[in-house]
Amino acid sequence: MTKPGWIAGMSLAVAVLAGCAPAHQDLRDWMAQERRNARPHVTPIREPKPFVPAVYDDGGLAGAFALQRLTSVLRGDADAEVDASGDASLALINPELNRRREPLEEFPLDAMSMVGLLERGGHRVALVRVNGLLYQVTEGNHIGQDYGLVTNINESEITLREIVQDAAGEWIERKASLELQESTK
Repeated sequence: MTKPGWIAGMSLAVAVLAGCAPAHQDLRDWMAQERRNARPHVTPIREPKPFVPAVYDDGGLAGAFALQRLTSVLRGDADAEVDASGDASLALINPELNRRREPLEEFPLDAMSMVGLLERGGHRVALVRVNGLLYQVTEGNHIGQDYGLVTNINESEITLREIVQDAAGEWIERKASLELQESTK
């Protein structure tokens, strides 16, 4: 397009736009009138109901997470901890809380693997690997984080008696085992 043709095209576009301006003025006036007449309708919300807190009456019992209660359970004070089922549940855990913990009780059972078996002085000794270290385990040792007592050692596994809490919070015994792992090296 040449320069004079370009100027002519621009002037034509300006003339067309200028001609449209008065035609839309009535639309603009109507919109302004509607804005003035529009009244927003807001429905007021109701007043909230007053909150009345309920008073909790514990009947003089220590709370489930009270420091006094937790301390008594950890110490194993059977008379301080009142249990609905009697002393049977506490009789399981009290001896465990009053003894010195053994090194393999720091690790969960699934982090351990039985890798061998020795016989020393007529007693079986299992070799247990944890974090790349070997430990010797005999019957009567404790392993795992659930108060696991080694009750039997044979060629293929270590059998344990663990003490855990059930869903109701009662201490119960359960059987567990650590099986011999075949080496892949």
